Amino acid sequence: MSTLLDRLASFGDFTVLVVGDFMLDEFLYGDAERLSPDAPVPVLRSDRLERTAGGSANVSSCIQGLGGRVFCCGVVGDDESGRWLRQALSDADCDIDGLQTDPDRPTTVKRSLIGLAQHRHPQKMFRIDVETTDPIPDAIEQRMLSYIEDRIGDVDIVCLEDYGKGVCSDSLCQAVIRIARAADTPVFVDPANGVDWTRYAGATTMTPNRTELEHAIDHRFPDTIPDAGPPQELMGRLGLESMVLTLDRHGSMLLRGDAEPIHVPTTTRSVYDVTGAGDMVLAALAAARANGLTWVDAVEFANAAAGLEVEVFGAQPIPLSRVRREIMLRQAPPDRAVRTVDELATELAVHREAGQRIVLTNGCFDVVHAGHVAYLREAANLGDVLVVGVNVDEEVAKQKGPERPVYPLQQRLDILSEFRCIDYLVAFPEATAHELIRSVRPDVYVKGGDYRPEEINEHDLVTELGIDLQVLGHRPGLSSTSVIERMADG
Repeated sequence: MSTLLDRLASFGDFTVLVVGDFMLDEFLYGDAERLSPDAPVPVLRSDRLERTAGGSANVSSCIQGLGGRVFCCGVVGDDESGRWLRQALSDADCDIDGLQTDPDRPTTVKRSLIGLAQHRHPQKMFRIDVETTDPIPDAIEQRMLSYIEDRIGDVDIVCLEDYGKGVCSDSLCQAVIRIARAADTPVFVDPANGVDWTRYAGATTMTPNRTELEHAIDHRFPDTIPDAGPPQELMGRLGLESMVLTLDRHGSMLLRGDAEPIHVPTTTRSVYDVTGAGDMVLAALAAARANGLTWVDAVEFANAAAGLEVEVFGAQPIPLSRVRREIMLRQAPPDRAVRTVDELATELAVHREAGQRIVLTNGCFDVVHAGHVAYLREAANLGDVLVVGVNVDEEVAKQKGPERPVYPLQQRLDILSEFRCIDYLVAFPEATAHELIRSVRPDVYVKGGDYRPEEINEHDLVTELGIDLQVLGHRPGLSSTSVIERMADG
């Protein structure tokens, strides 16, 4: 049975139209080591300003990080902040032709003051918002809708990211949903807090958090997994196909029509900053569904991405490689390094995306001794990930004689699984490691003994594939055969 990690390996190109409130996040950093002499408030001695995309712009950046192409449709002001945001999105290869300029409104800016007390980790002290929530002019709304009509045939998903800043009016939201439904294109909505959610009626799915849902239905939930009844009633009134309710440390709840609700747990996190987590959920769900993942897999994928998001400061896009690695770690057996060849190929692809150097060695490893320990430790030091191929029993008998192996394959794998320096173990049936090398494609191939490199069976193959061949020093008197002979002699 394929796993979520296997299915992520086939992630391909996808395209998303992001509609909503495009904002700029600013972080003013500095030391905050004293109080003001004229008031009991901390003084921030600023020394650096950082800017990142926020709101719908952050959703766009997150989608780009997950391998998607983005069309941006929203409004910015005719000011320096708007010009910076346009340039940043353009530099990230987002299509910004749908980003309208309104000279009569400012670009929405969230400016956070970040203090470092005694040079420790950053702590948000205060936030200043530059914004207006006035509705956008009808002429600009019509230009946005014309752009959406022109682009709807080119996209897999529409993401509607509403922060209540005046862009996502009732009329615009309903028009976007009508256009998308006519094109049979799903609409995913991250709703605003404190607005009438009938503006999202007819959308495919919504991704509220617990607090947003409580305000929308005027119902307080306990701080546990909530009763699915109230959100299902809301889904029915709005004509939604599904809802993904995010529950912080409790993970997410997936609701689909009359189907039983599904709770998708998450991994416990040391939360650093929840900024951008909702944006990441929306982006990840869009990426997953555009690539054909089931709803359950899509929510698990979004949980993993959002979990990584809350561990960083500010809104930062999480690349697909990091999400794949997180899911790999979640799915890995807790106490076993043994993999099949197919499982190994999927997991090694994640390590490669992370830029890690893969080392491969192989052998019988029958009657493990100090020579094996030193050899494997030395091999592990040549890279970041050590893969060990282990001969099956039939091949050991052919190489060592009919009385071998002393320990059958499963026992040898059990013993080697306890080695901290080994990341993966894989059994292979061939007489040589040629097929194993082709499958693993390591950066380094390691052999031990008194060989010259050209004497090794796999020499020509690793040379052809551009793999670094390393021969580790022979340790006289340390071999399984000699250990067995000494034991037999008394």
